[in-house]
Amino acid sequence: MSITASLGHALGTSLDALGTASGSAVNIDFDLTFVAQMVVFGALFVVLRPLLLDPVLGLFEEREKRTDGAKASAREMQEKAGELLRKYEAELEKVHRVAAEERDRIRAETARMEAEETNAARDLSAKIIDEGRERIAEEIHSIRFELGRDSERLARDIAGRVLGREIA
Repeated sequence: MSITASLGHALGTSLDALGTASGSAVNIDFDLTFVAQMVVFGALFVVLRPLLLDPVLGLFEEREKRTDGAKASAREMQEKAGELLRKYEAELEKVHRVAAEERDRIRAETARMEAEETNAARDLSAKIIDEGRERIAEEIHSIRFELGRDSERLARDIAGRVLGREIA
């Protein structure tokens, strides 16, 4: 008895026992058609593997590599974007700090210039006031002098009219 026949007989007996337990008998007969089908399946597998299975599996593998590569590339780009964002924020903070320092410097310079201009204006106004006071004092002095002369002349005129004669 051949191996297939004994295997078929053993399998058939097992299946008969199974079928009897379930209520109906299943009779499987292993013969050369089964072996022929296995040989055809093996041959098709050997022929179709390089023609169909390997390219499809290669395609799946390439797709997975590209997907993983795209994910890795996206991660790298995201890390670079994060680094660029950190650099941008650091530079922006530096610019804000420099701008604040420059603004404070300009404010201090403006305050200094304003104080200088105010002091110069005060000095100029004090000088103008002093000159005005001197001129007013001079004018008062000259007016008093003229009034003094005029008062003498008027006093003589009045005395001459009162006395009826001219006073020298």
